[in-house]
Amino acid sequence: MVDAARALCIVVVTLWHWTLSVTHRTADGVLTMPNPIHAVPGGWLATWVLQIMPVFFLVGGYANLVGWQRAQARGTTAGQFVRGRLRRLLWPTAVWALVWLAGELIAAALPGPHRWMWEWFPGYLTPLWFLGVYGLLIAAVPITASLNARYGARVLVALVVLITLGSVAHRGADLAWAGWVTAALVWLFCHQLGYAWRSWELGRRPLAQRLAVVGAGLAGLAGLTVGAGYPVSMVATTGAESNIFPTNAAIAALAVFQLGLLALVTPAAERLLRRPTAWKPVVALNVVALTVFLWHMTAYLVVLWAYEGLGGALPAEPTVGWWAQRWLWLLAPSAVMAVLAVLFARVELAARRPRKGAGR
Repeated sequence: MVDAARALCIVVVTLWHWTLSVTHRTADGVLTMPNPIHAVPGGWLATWVLQIMPVFFLVGGYANLVGWQRAQARGTTAGQFVRGRLRRLLWPTAVWALVWLAGELIAAALPGPHRWMWEWFPGYLTPLWFLGVYGLLIAAVPITASLNARYGARVLVALVVLITLGSVAHRGADLAWAGWVTAALVWLFCHQLGYAWRSWELGRRPLAQRLAVVGAGLAGLAGLTVGAGYPVSMVATTGAESNIFPTNAAIAALAVFQLGLLALVTPAAERLLRRPTAWKPVVALNVVALTVFLWHMTAYLVVLWAYEGLGGALPAEPTVGWWAQRWLWLLAPSAVMAVLAVLFARVELAARRPRKGAGR
């Protein structure tokens, strides 16, 4: 189930960026990519399921706890475990960065004006904040997993209290720094919820308990959005406050809600995943999950360049014509992504090969 959830995260993030971004150029030629949620009546409700970043951290917490438990059983030290985990994350990321840096340096050396990537397409780099936050959480696993083993749910309660205090300081006292501290606590909370998912075997709990988790998250979301004035959309929308930058308490409630949904569907999902036709695609996607995450925006950009080169115009609003083209922005980047996966998946596979004494 955890592997299926990870695969789902990759698919949702990739398809959202490719097909549900109204990518267009501003007056100064900068590429921007807002989403069309504001133009879809009730579209905000879909974001309570499709804002998938909390699930990334839930899955990460679950997987990191499993890896830490196995490492302890083998006698692997905390340092070896962290280095092994970070290696799997950083090697493919370093290759991605080096390829793009080489391209930027070549472009800068050519005659004519040059603008760096972050100047003309800042949205390209936005998804990569996840890697930095997740890397810090990996480094903290020996501590956070030990706290989970010793104190269990009390760690989650403490984080909820701290998130509440940070939210009051940020929104009530207008302290900007408190917003970013709260954001860090929210992602730590999501990761710690992944530990709870693993430790408590939530997917195998009685139906009433799984529904209670769903209900708790839903109540938190309703209270924060209706009662406390947090945005109802869980993704950034045009002209509105964002729940993501900086990440706030609404995303913590969303994580609880989504964990409940995952636990709720676990029995049915596990029955489905026993079928090879369902399980094999999950395995295949997990093999290249980080590669797809790193390179899917490159695939998208290649298609954007080709589309504009052939005379295509990028509309600034989700018009009828824009909706009618969604098939193109699914199929064309998929074809480019397949080529990139063939080229760079070997880096991800090499990074996963354990070294002597390294934690898996």
